[in-house]
Amino acid sequence: MRSPLHRRMTVGLGLVAIAGLALAGCAEGGSSSNSSGSVSGQTVNISGGITGTEADALNKSFEKFTADTGIKVVYTGDKGFEGNIVTKVSGGDAPDVAIVPQPGLLKTLVGTGSVKAAADAVSKNVDQYWGADWKGYGTFDGTFYAAPMLANLKGYVWYSPAKFKEWGVQVPKTWDEMLALTQTIQQKTGAAPWCAGFASQAASGWPGTDWIEDLVLRQSGPDVYDQWVANKVKFTDPQIKQAFDAVGQILLNPAYVNAAFGDVKSINSVAFADVAAKVADGTCPMTHQASFLSANFLTVTNAAGQTPKIAPDGDVYAFILPGVKSGELAVEGGGEFVAAFSDSAAVQQVVEFMSTPEFANARVKLGGVVSANKGADPSLASSAFLTEAMKVLQDPKTTLRFDASDLMPATVGSGSFWKGMVSWIDGKPTDQVLSDIQAGYQN
Repeated sequence: MRSPLHRRMTVGLGLVAIAGLALAGCAEGGSSSNSSGSVSGQTVNISGGITGTEADALNKSFEKFTADTGIKVVYTGDKGFEGNIVTKVSGGDAPDVAIVPQPGLLKTLVGTGSVKAAADAVSKNVDQYWGADWKGYGTFDGTFYAAPMLANLKGYVWYSPAKFKEWGVQVPKTWDEMLALTQTIQQKTGAAPWCAGFASQAASGWPGTDWIEDLVLRQSGPDVYDQWVANKVKFTDPQIKQAFDAVGQILLNPAYVNAAFGDVKSINSVAFADVAAKVADGTCPMTHQASFLSANFLTVTNAAGQTPKIAPDGDVYAFILPGVKSGELAVEGGGEFVAAFSDSAAVQQVVEFMSTPEFANARVKLGGVVSANKGADPSLASSAFLTEAMKVLQDPKTTLRFDASDLMPATVGSGSFWKGMVSWIDGKPTDQVLSDIQAGYQN
């Protein structure tokens, strides 16, 4: 459904994917100092949480940069990046650059003293193409460290337009209509209307936090959301439990999940990206995931070897999870920040390039992603859906709300909150889960 993307909305842009740039030093036998000598021939190795086809696309994004500068950039994905990066940095094995998914994790890394302050050229690019909100999330104690890279909108429900037409159902406009739609599909098909996957190695559980954050925004509003992020509203507060209860109406209901995969507990063993194929072939009527799931559809093919068409009349499309009242729209989102651990000339050139519209355009046109860089061209996005999502991200009228778990301290946001979602799906009582998550602030 296109129309919600043209409305003014509250968007929370969290920091979801990670990619670290680690300098292999230079080409073998060379030097990685920041002298004024030529950087041509040097190699910058990138490691981070981006894997699979997205990692391949990230590597390809640097082809023209390499041709222009002679600097070779090599990216290698690490599925356990979030859990490994702090240990590596603390142990003196820091990469040259990390593309960090959560401001809370970024703050922890900055706290080690190993992250380099961003160069003036990077700072100017962010001022020109991103704005104060984005820059603020990469700034600590008055020092700007990390520029944003890509971005995504969360809170989408992916579905099959053909199946909706077959069942005679419409895209819902309120949360209650969403529940009614769920019940209707279950009755018409006799099968679960939703599928979900929380498995993501060391980051398992994060897709569940997105569900909770969406419902906190929709039920309690952005002010409560902000207070929750700041730990002024606790996880044990009734307003947060209300969000868990709402999500539980779907995710804890064995009649409603886990389409094509199993029972409720199977959610924890299904990789979040694996749901794309099941939505595309119609065995999963609906799944809740961010705009970046469109990249996973690019890896899916039917019997004819074709990838799904993402369009209102195509194989798959998405609508924004509706609010409590019709017309109310509050959406969170995600993105990445690029933090350097080396001030070598080669690394600094790579970091500067990644803050430009040229990098954003190079990556966006390869498909599956969007950028909030205001100098980037939305028409390069790989689908009309992503073009619209990108315009929302670039719109100066859009109110930004970062992903709450990404803004919380790492011990909570990427710690007890993630783990709590896994325990909740496994059957632990909600009150105990909320208490356990809140205890993360004491670690």
